[in-house]
Amino acid sequence: MEKQKLPNATAVLILGILSILTCWCYGILGIICSIIALAIGARDFKLYRLDPENFSNYQNLNIGRILAIIGLVLSILMIIMIIWMISIVGLENMQNEDVMRERITDYFGSN
Repeated sequence: MEKQKLPNATAVLILGILSILTCWCYGILGIICSIIALAIGARDFKLYRLDPENFSNYQNLNIGRILAIIGLVLSILMIIMIIWMISIVGLENMQNEDVMRERITDYFGSN
């Protein structure tokens, strides 16, 4: 019997890669890609667990899930960093480089 391919394994892999690449876009796109990859990957993982001998591309699914988890963590860290920067510098001063540098120097101390 010929082995089948998991229907969404390639999509999970692509979304996992995109979640890492887009986590630097304020974290929002990375979270969206990660959640979608994990959601559709869960369905394929259930299919694979029912009959593992019947499917041939489990590696793509597994790597995609791992990349999606890494992308999710990086995106959450990026959002935390942005919130932290806004709390230190202030939202109104994020556009002014001099004030931003001064606030960060005050926060961390001078060299």
